[in-house]
Amino acid sequence: MRFLPGHQATHDLTYGDVFLVPSRSEVSSRFDVDLATTDGTGTTIPVVVANMTAVAGRRMAETVARRGGMAVLPQDTPSDVVADVVAKVKRCHSVVETAVTVTPHDTVGETLALIGKRSHGAAVAVADGRPVGVVTEADCQGVDRYTQVAEVMASDPTTIDLAVLEQGGASGLRTAFDRLHAARRRFAPVVDASGRLVGVLTQVGALRSSIYAPALDDRGRLRVAAAIGINGDPKRKAAELLEAEVDVLVVDTAHGHQRKMLEALAAVRSLAPGVPVVAGNVVTAEGVRDLVDAGADVIKVGVGPGAMCTTRMMTSVGRPQFSAVLECATEARRLGRHVWADGGVRYPRDVALALAAGASQVMIGSWFAGTHESPGDLHADPDGRLYKESFGMASARAVAARTRGGSAFDRARKGLYEEGISSSRMYLDPQRPGVEDLLDQITSGVRSAATYVGAATLGEFYERAVVGLQSAAGFDEGRPLPDGW
Repeated sequence: MRFLPGHQATHDLTYGDVFLVPSRSEVSSRFDVDLATTDGTGTTIPVVVANMTAVAGRRMAETVARRGGMAVLPQDTPSDVVADVVAKVKRCHSVVETAVTVTPHDTVGETLALIGKRSHGAAVAVADGRPVGVVTEADCQGVDRYTQVAEVMASDPTTIDLAVLEQGGASGLRTAFDRLHAARRRFAPVVDASGRLVGVLTQVGALRSSIYAPALDDRGRLRVAAAIGINGDPKRKAAELLEAEVDVLVVDTAHGHQRKMLEALAAVRSLAPGVPVVAGNVVTAEGVRDLVDAGADVIKVGVGPGAMCTTRMMTSVGRPQFSAVLECATEARRLGRHVWADGGVRYPRDVALALAAGASQVMIGSWFAGTHESPGDLHADPDGRLYKESFGMASARAVAARTRGGSAFDRARKGLYEEGISSSRMYLDPQRPGVEDLLDQITSGVRSAATYVGAATLGEFYERAVVGLQSAAGFDEGRPLPDGW
């Protein structure tokens, strides 16, 4: 990356302070851009779901890995629960989505409580392991909540044979799409040779699987990461996570440039010579050097830019994120390592700028909280708008979860000090209610940015990117006009 001639930073910069300059390009299509990362974590798009309790769970991990990214399970999740989640994610198919299942004798009320867990918006009625019907939210409207599913479901649903998807590759996806399109179905159960339910496929899911390559381990299973805190016994926790077959370990604390982090990181590194280890957070080249010396393969960069974080307002500590990523990535590259840009992204442009500054991947938290795949139940406000509750990982709520093993006195004392929002409504975007919808938006933006720069890979994107400085008015000029202007 280089700055536009005449544009030289005299102070630290946020993503809003800068812009990318178009250059001569030989890349004619965004589909010619390879978004695979080279930091050893095995992802095929540069997106990592942050280890926030309100964001990264089993549904999120499965869905994002199927599209080439990776979720980091939170550090306050007990090891046995992590093991269960990882096992379930590893069993998921790389193309077929996990179905929401009910029986014909379940009630409409029970079904409605489950349908919102997945973006495909339907449940499969199953008897003896075989699909006998499909029920959508629309089917459940206007009937008593105790009505049985059998009375409202569409019987004898169109199905897709798993063999078509597994043997046909791209042609198999096209065949499945054409079958759904011809049957005027956006959704169909997928069955194995004996007719038993494997999962579901949507029309848009078939299209996505022709564009995205899943993030798979050496055995062809979906990848998933997990975080470790620096308190307690991080070495023991790391051993338990490795036993659970976690693909990437993330040693995480808000202030990563401290002695306890370096000790915890060294202990974790000694257990996992063949597993990528990520550590953070820091915002300086010195912090990068110390974490690399302690064994980090990837350094997490960002203090205070998160949407749920109040650290900068509480303590004044932190650093504008674009400058932090730029300095840390430059040092990491000099040392043969990588950085993840953690926090501060609110638009696809921010992801592109983080990659231009040298990040190998971008961590996203609150942006993904308002999706079907995030943990927690859907709620509706008085106007009928759907939302989920989110909270910061330095909030009193998150601190209470991490310290539940301590005494009541110690937990109460730590709860007095919080640097994050304990509860916030994250509304689902009606146009993009699922995390895959947001991934489409993000990767489309990054691919297009690469074509403007003239880059076919992320490595070329960093090498060719030209960045300029802009005023607040310059940033505002790039916004679309509001409705009714």
